[in-house]
Amino acid sequence: MAMVSTEILSQTVLQMEESATLKMARIARELADQGHEVISLSLGEPDFDTPDHIKEAAKQALDDGYTKYTPVPGLPELRKAIVNKFKRDNDLTFDMSQIVVSTGAKQSLANICMAMLNPGDEVILFAPYWVSYHAIVCMNGAIPVPVAAGIDQDYKVTGEQVAAAITERTKLIIFSSPCNPSGSVYTQEELEDIAEAVAPHEQVYIVSDEIYEYINFTGKHVSIGTIPSIKDRTITVNGFAKGYAMTGWRLGYIGAPTVIAEACAKIQGQFTSGANAFAQKAATHALEADMSPTHAMRDAFEKRRQVIIDGLEGIPGMKVNRPQGAFYIFPDVTSYYGKKSGDFEINSDDDVCEYLLQKAYVATVSGGAFGTPGCIRISYAASEETLKEAIERIKDALALLA
Repeated sequence: MAMVSTEILSQTVLQMEESATLKMARIARELADQGHEVISLSLGEPDFDTPDHIKEAAKQALDDGYTKYTPVPGLPELRKAIVNKFKRDNDLTFDMSQIVVSTGAKQSLANICMAMLNPGDEVILFAPYWVSYHAIVCMNGAIPVPVAAGIDQDYKVTGEQVAAAITERTKLIIFSSPCNPSGSVYTQEELEDIAEAVAPHEQVYIVSDEIYEYINFTGKHVSIGTIPSIKDRTITVNGFAKGYAMTGWRLGYIGAPTVIAEACAKIQGQFTSGANAFAQKAATHALEADMSPTHAMRDAFEKRRQVIIDGLEGIPGMKVNRPQGAFYIFPDVTSYYGKKSGDFEINSDDDVCEYLLQKAYVATVSGGAFGTPGCIRISYAASEETLKEAIERIKDALALLA
């Protein structure tokens, strides 16, 4: 077969970067296929299985004939359960017309951006940000405007920073709490500070990604959409992947102003239509059933967080904070810049990740992919034994640098 030139491809895909997290996972698999014992701490995927009662609900749904197309915005029973969940857990009030269920929270975010952004619009991204925010914004012809907070700010942007970044072209602000990749969790006071900065700008809407809501070690999750001054301009994104260990089920959802929800459903109707039928039935059960398996997973992640913090703090040069949610830690690794081991010289966070993968066979992700060069993201969604082994490998590899 003749080779096809990349000239046939669109500028959109040619300018798009491969997801850094998926790239590192791919390279780790390739090394494993070559016989190396790779520890992959690059993907944001719980290592737990989906709780049995959720799987049983899916099996029952199959037996009950839930194998057909579903309404584009989601099964009525699931949207009703989401309305109840928002009220119960978040003190957010929606009706069913404001809920859209999608094939993962990533599609929810893409729907929102396609529904709202025009070329030249500006979108403020709190950096560090999840890698796909930047790519999705660019795909829609809009301009990402990163607003950065380093480790000394616990990776949390202030209202003052937001106010300084807003222009007449600002359309959206996108952030996550608990945050991927930093694990930082915004408090009520911090969110009120941000809301105060946004409130006077009526053209600016907030997209609050709360997919890690249930993996929160503070004892309280706060939704920015509860703040009166900006509640009508907040779109809340959530899903089932993280809190219920349902990554492969591909289900996310939004609660949004009606006109935005209807626009998202219109777009989705031309791309994928309704999400998986029997998975939606299982998700309905997940929202309404016992949450103790989710709480047990959260408690396990909290123990693992301590293992990873203790281990990294014992490595000279690692600058570590104490993330309050999700299952990531985001250490500053700039102290290794300029150091060498053999022919390998460290000059960037990418170099650190490559060095750890090639020397220690531990896969991480560079902070630059998340808009924050100088850091690396380490997922602790792995067993305590695996994490301890990874830390020893990292420590030994970094000790060779001089």
